[in-house]
Amino acid sequence: MRPSELRDLTEGELTDHIRTTRRELFGLRFQHATGELDNTAGLKRAKREVARALTVARQRELNAQTSQQETNG
Repeated sequence: MRPSELRDLTEGELTDHIRTTRRELFGLRFQHATGELDNTAGLKRAKREVARALTVARQRELNAQTSQQETNG
């Protein structure tokens, strides 16, 4: 999913997306460890997807803190 698409998600949808991609990454790591994974490129893609989603979540958190500080003084 592109970063612009992630930014369009609601807070709940973003949390669900992070949870889903982490599960997918866990499954891929497990398959890799047991030798069942044929295409290891999926690991890199899944890691990047988790990182992208966590970055968007962190940006939202920082924006909320900044706007809260501006309203408080």
